Amino acid sequence: MANSIEFGIGFLAGRPNVCKIINNYYKDIIEQGKKLGKDINFTIFILYDLGYQQAERTEFYGIKSEVYKNIKIKYITPEDIEEEKKILVSRHQISKQDVNLILGHGYARARNSIMYFALKRKIDYLMFWDDDEYPVANIKNEDNTIEWIKQDNIYQHLKYIEKADVTMGYRCGNMAPIPYVEYDKEFKEEDFKNYIDGVSNDAISWKKIKEKRNEDSGITYAEKEIVKYGKGIRLENVGNQNCIFASGLCLNMRHLDKIPAFYNPPFARGEDTFFSAMLKEAKIMQIPTYHFHDGFLKYVSILKENYPKKLKKIALDDGCIEQRFLKASIGWIKYKPLLVYINDRKNYRKIIEESRKNLEKSIPKMSEMFKTCDFTGLLNELDKYDADVKKHYKEYVRTNEVWDGFKNRIRTL
Repeated sequence: MANSIEFGIGFLAGRPNVCKIINNYYKDIIEQGKKLGKDINFTIFILYDLGYQQAERTEFYGIKSEVYKNIKIKYITPEDIEEEKKILVSRHQISKQDVNLILGHGYARARNSIMYFALKRKIDYLMFWDDDEYPVANIKNEDNTIEWIKQDNIYQHLKYIEKADVTMGYRCGNMAPIPYVEYDKEFKEEDFKNYIDGVSNDAISWKKIKEKRNEDSGITYAEKEIVKYGKGIRLENVGNQNCIFASGLCLNMRHLDKIPAFYNPPFARGEDTFFSAMLKEAKIMQIPTYHFHDGFLKYVSILKENYPKKLKKIALDDGCIEQRFLKASIGWIKYKPLLVYINDRKNYRKIIEESRKNLEKSIPKMSEMFKTCDFTGLLNELDKYDADVKKHYKEYVRTNEVWDGFKNRIRTL
């Protein structure tokens, strides 16, 4: 229909859990679309990363046949991406080097690839949804019981996105892959503080971690006022005071001039951080809907509406927590130099040296505390990405120059 809305949902998936999310929520997605009173066509894009947990390709194709009746499913395969790269180079005079800045795998290029394929399918609004997040809110009552409330995440984005450039919801649950550390005579609070100060960024800070540790053992609970009475609010100072997370983020693809590309330094995180830095002129609305972040997949029963009565802290002896934390730390330290270079170039050298000193003091204690991890490599990574910070900054700028140069033509390619 001419007046119908094309709504895309983009999953950057490293775990087959994405299939469980789609299979359990597709009916809710369809019903939420009906609430707006308009014709809405849904397309789900799945770009899977086989290297994240060494999953088999077939594991990502577990979507029920009934999902396909009312929702279009588009898998973005490695072959699809390589084919589009060849087309852009051979037919549209874009260099191979520039194409590789936009399309591919890794956090930023994968999100760019989803945007690219969404534009080719003439998607109006594109919402990113991660494979470890569920549309429910966990409200902590005064008697410490938990009230679980399903969220109309799709409807809320549809309600606000037409008159905005970007909409984003709230997050609750395990906000970051940081385990709950027990202090003792050998490993003191100061040791952990030094380490967190060393890897800190826009989303991770000692102040935030300590507050959550003291209040709720590291768990973030949804705010009752937002869940039950909240309204959309316009965010100011995005990239400085307000942090944007890529999951639960909806982009108005009709306002493409306000939508930048994602970027992160090679093998780093921070794609949402650097995306935020390019949103200075955009109208961004934070909307009253939550995603529960289950970063360690400890609460997959939520998918079946079997809600836990208690949320436990993530302990060091809990599965593969240590290695997950180490990998996250490496991703954070790799993007810290570029983050500081963009936000505070005047004090860049001072901040990086302080990070290095904090890591030098804390890494021996961290390696003793986390028995399966060797944190010494973080110093080498900091030195390497510090040395390459100007190169990465040029890549960051060039990525958006390339994106701005051809994004308006993608729908017709």
